[in-house]
Amino acid sequence: SLVSVAAQARSNCERPYSYAASRIPSSHKSSASNRPVLGSAPVGRDGTAEWLDSIGETCGVERRRIDAAKNQFLPMVEGALAAAPIEGRITLSGYEGSELLVARLLVESGADVRYVGTALPQTKWSEPDRQWLESRGIEVNYRASLEDDLAAFEEYEPDLAIGTTPVVQAAKEKSVPGLYFTNLISARPLAGPAGAGALSQVVSTAIASRSRFDEMTAFFEGVGHAETAGVWSDPPELEEVEATSAKKPSGKSAREDTLKEAMGC
Repeated sequence: SLVSVAAQARSNCERPYSYAASRIPSSHKSSASNRPVLGSAPVGRDGTAEWLDSIGETCGVERRRIDAAKNQFLPMVEGALAAAPIEGRITLSGYEGSELLVARLLVESGADVRYVGTALPQTKWSEPDRQWLESRGIEVNYRASLEDDLAAFEEYEPDLAIGTTPVVQAAKEKSVPGLYFTNLISARPLAGPAGAGALSQVVSTAIASRSRFDEMTAFFEGVGHAETAGVWSDPPELEEVEATSAKKPSGKSAREDTLKEAMGC
């Protein structure tokens, strides 16, 4: 069914169509060459249905072909989502351009997504995704700054923070699991049945690791802060340094003593 849809779309459109979620250079080139551009992508159950409808409307594909493709693929996507549920509150941010698509897939997987930040500007190509997310009460922030992403993390107190390096670092400092968007999330397949369950394992595993972060925080409590950070507000007294140094043996005898201790002599 999907093959027949693609064949008729290519046949009916004067030039091959392309799609773009937030890929501005690609959409500009396609528009300049009079090629239709479709926004969003076939991600999740709703996204796949909307994308197929857009192909039909843009390229004049017969309704029966679109419906046949939806009847074939939508149950497959639904089944994949149901088989790989995600539970937990999530904030998400990045600069790849697929942040809104990933958020949609997380929501359809069952996740409680509260915030989506993207470094990209708002365009008509991502409008379907923005409307879908905001209709579910999810905050969408274009041209988001690091301060915006950190503020959202503090406000929503997620079980998992997906974002850039400083966002993930801030989360882990508070014993909250974090995943780097670029290399752990955006590189995974998102479209169709294959993408429906692609995020579940890595996301669910990260959320379940909260107790390990609590243990590490308790173990390293106080290290790297205040006087233990290696930066002192006041220089140490010279007398104290000299007194400490005088107590430590030096030279050949000190090395021999250290070697004997290591060997158990």
